[in-house]
Amino acid sequence: MKAVVYTTYGPPDVLQLKEVEKPAPKDNEVLIKIHAVSANAADLHLLRADPFLTRLMSGLLKPKHTILGSDIAGRVEAVGRNVKEFQPGDEVFGDISGCGWGGFAEYVSVPEHVLVLKPAHITFEQAAAVPMAAVTALQGIRVKGLIQAGQKVLINGASGGVGTFAVQIAKSFGAEVTAVCSTGKMDMVRAIGADHVIDYTQEDFTKNGQRYDLIIAANGYHSILEYKRALSPKGIYIMTGGTMAQIFQAMLLGPWISMTGSKKMHNVMAKPNQKDLTFIKELLEAGTIVPVIDRKFPLSKVPEAMRYLEEGHALGKVVITVAGN
Repeated sequence: MKAVVYTTYGPPDVLQLKEVEKPAPKDNEVLIKIHAVSANAADLHLLRADPFLTRLMSGLLKPKHTILGSDIAGRVEAVGRNVKEFQPGDEVFGDISGCGWGGFAEYVSVPEHVLVLKPAHITFEQAAAVPMAAVTALQGIRVKGLIQAGQKVLINGASGGVGTFAVQIAKSFGAEVTAVCSTGKMDMVRAIGADHVIDYTQEDFTKNGQRYDLIIAANGYHSILEYKRALSPKGIYIMTGGTMAQIFQAMLLGPWISMTGSKKMHNVMAKPNQKDLTFIKELLEAGTIVPVIDRKFPLSKVPEAMRYLEEGHALGKVVITVAGN
């Protein structure tokens, strides 16, 4: 089968399209013919081994898993003898980051518990855009953010992969949502349900006097203390993505701020979860959330897709089409 492989850390140029052995499913695994896979910031962190601590999990000197790609959508080709949930022909999607990655390929074999059935009315490309970003948004908003109907929620980085899902998921819980993005993306975030939109090139939401019950930082450049200033007295801040400085602030300063005051500061790292993905699937089936896709690339153009993602201006998700290449 064809797969995009990397054997050394570095820029997208180290990714190469090669012929590799097609996997066979183990007893508890499902063999998937991949139709589409999306690119995530997590792929970039693994590709470049940035931050350096990434190497403790992915391989100190060279990558342990040589095929990136976590968010897959495709059709079941074969199942192991102990598989109970799926059968050949089923259309499925899921986040395979917890079981070795491998999505930038024509086939992958993964445990059945990381997959759910794809909603019939959405395409494979739309399904592949969902798992990591939508579950990250859900876990940030519902588990850590403890969202309640009527709350004022701000999404910083509302036009990106996690941000577009965060806007829609927060609205589904009955929140009043303010989205922060750049000028050219304001119409899109309004279209997916934002009640208010702030153009960060024209206004700094941390200085306008507004206070929010929940802030989801999916991107942006503000310090944790600036976010704290924009919270209501018992507000919650959730960092789901940003610069390395922001990540370390959330990890180191967040617990101290949370212990010494009424405002809570947390960070969320996506944890693949079939139950949460099933919840997201139900929102997709109801039309409550809709994936936003910026661009599609063929499997042979994964390096270009990763370079585009790394520029940081994607409107929603970047998707790689696989079947037919």
